[in-house]
Amino acid sequence: MTAPPYLTTYERRLKTVQDVVTSRTGLGDQAALELAVHVLRALDHIPERVR
Repeated sequence: MTAPPYLTTYERRLKTVQDVVTSRTGLGDQAALELAVHVLRALDHIPERVR
């Protein structure tokens, strides 16, 4: 039995956003991934106090 690959926190967050985008829109996996990268980048630049 092989162990599942290690995913960083960022990769897990990225997959979560990608899954939401894919399920709520008609975008394909690649387009949803590209949008998820932009969403996370924007969220990561919001100061913690504001979030």
